[in-house]
Amino acid sequence: MGLSIRASFVRSVTLAASAALVLNSWPVVATAQAQAQTKPPVTTQHGPESVADLAAGLLDAVVNISTSQNIKSDDETPMPQVPDGSPFQQFFDEYFKGQGGEGGNRQRKVDSLGSGFVIDPSGVIVTNNHVIEGADDIEVNFANGSKLKAKLIGTDTKTDLAVLKVEPKKPLTAVPLGDSRKMRIGDWVMAIGNPFGLGGTVTVGIISARGRNINAGPYDNFIQTDAAINKGNSGGPLFNMYGEVIGINTAIISPSGGSIGIGFSVPTELAANVINQLREFGETHRGWLGVRIQPVTGDIAESLKMETPKGALVAGIIEGGPVDGGEIKTGDVIIKFDGRDVVEMRDLPRVVAESPVGKAVDVVVIRDGKEMTVKVTLGRLEDSDDVAEAAQSPQGQEEGTDQAEPPAAELPASDVVLGMKLAVLDAASRKTYGIADDVQGVVITDVDPQSAAAERRIAAGDVIAEIGQEAMETPEDVSARVEKLKADGRRNALLMIANKTGELRFVTVRIE
Repeated sequence: MGLSIRASFVRSVTLAASAALVLNSWPVVATAQAQAQTKPPVTTQHGPESVADLAAGLLDAVVNISTSQNIKSDDETPMPQVPDGSPFQQFFDEYFKGQGGEGGNRQRKVDSLGSGFVIDPSGVIVTNNHVIEGADDIEVNFANGSKLKAKLIGTDTKTDLAVLKVEPKKPLTAVPLGDSRKMRIGDWVMAIGNPFGLGGTVTVGIISARGRNINAGPYDNFIQTDAAINKGNSGGPLFNMYGEVIGINTAIISPSGGSIGIGFSVPTELAANVINQLREFGETHRGWLGVRIQPVTGDIAESLKMETPKGALVAGIIEGGPVDGGEIKTGDVIIKFDGRDVVEMRDLPRVVAESPVGKAVDVVVIRDGKEMTVKVTLGRLEDSDDVAEAAQSPQGQEEGTDQAEPPAAELPASDVVLGMKLAVLDAASRKTYGIADDVQGVVITDVDPQSAAAERRIAAGDVIAEIGQEAMETPEDVSARVEKLKADGRRNALLMIANKTGELRFVTVRIE
């Protein structure tokens, strides 16, 4: 069976360290030191004999979260007719009438279990959004057996986090949020949760990797751990050796739903700001730059005269967005944002989202082969969600549209350039391909299926707006620019391609 990534209701604890590390670092060292004095010396390092003292101080802050949801059934099966006094009459009455009566629209109740943890003695609790999503009733179960109804304060689907509030009669045991940025691969961690509905369970392990992208959302930056995380652990805390929460357990990779040693936690470096915003506003207030971006590949880096591929290539500017005034231009490569390096494309959305709305920041870009710094003021992502989603996927709006290619014979075409037949973008070609009036460039009328252009999914009806950061107006411009690049010894041509609606993307086409 193939591996699958699935959300898990988790709570796990991972700990293990060399004896020297444990004795020097853990707050529970007195017992270990006393035992060490009565035992013969050992020549090999080993993990801690017990994490009981550490776990004992944390268990009361970790809770089980029980949710219920009433779901309408579309089943319109009529209630069977049974004779009065039949031994089955009571069974059918309970099943059908108890579920909403005859004729469909019956209600059924779905229950689920997850985990969470208290971060404020007044009753503030953190868990995963998918633990409580769609719930009509949320109940928090504490380690001492008490139960409280919970109110939902706010959720964030992009990071799968939720904040709840209960009203306790006395202050609750709470745990602090630590700094996940200080954690290293190989550090010991502990997870506590409610796997399979069994109740509070402690597991230990190490951090296996950091910065994992599992395509769960736009800001993936997961901590990977081998601490056992199973179904029911979702929303539970991942602790460091000091009893600080450095992650919220969220997902696992497993062929069966059980732990195989690959679990993922949302790091507190990402979660802390989201939690604070949910507590304060009931929603998130994320920064927004207003650009469409794509990765900088090796070919693109070579075309832009960059020594190494890095950063995020700006493929378009959102109209009406924060940088619509020209601070950042299409074709710029953003390599640093507010003092933080942008190593990969996926780094940019995360660092922008973590920045305050309205903040003026310095952005370092590569433009025309030179580094320069521009000042931009961030907008709010949530005010432009629909536009922002389009920004994250330059070709997303093309899905599901009619892309049937009209015959190119109706248009005059130039000789083949890089496997493409080209024509002037005039009124006739706009009508033939349905190209918007504000799109400028040279229209492609046909593409050789065996060409490098076809490999890059360039198709008839696309428009070449630029080549090598120079605007194209006629087929002759395209031919001349490609020849110039070839004479300069360039192996690839960097094309800015516009679709019929004006959405832009950059592609590199191999120069034959």
